[in-house]
Amino acid sequence: MTFWAYMLHCRGGYFYAGHTEDLELRVAQHESGMLPGFASDHLPVHLVWSQEFPTRYEALAVERQIKGWSRAKKLALIQGDWLKISALAKGNGSPSTSSGRTDVAETSDEGQCS
Repeated sequence: MTFWAYMLHCRGGYFYAGHTEDLELRVAQHESGMLPGFASDHLPVHLVWSQEFPTRYEALAVERQIKGWSRAKKLALIQGDWLKISALAKGNGSPSTSSGRTDVAETSDEGQCS
């Protein structure tokens, strides 16, 4: 089975990242406003990026990664500009962990955002 990570451009210039096993159906659902939530509150929406993955876990991991990115990095992804994505990742001066902390060893998942 194939899974997809995707990004929509929404009214107001917002981006929405998600993942699905049926990209065509999910985009149609977003475009029609059938799925309640952020995208339906910001119609119209347009698919601007998608990538296929062999597992749901990988698609979800990429969705979560994209959600943490800056607008500039999302635009570079849409344009397929991997050099710019790399430069933005290196140039931000902050750690590349989701918690933003590299000085503390994690001993528990309790209370941690993923």
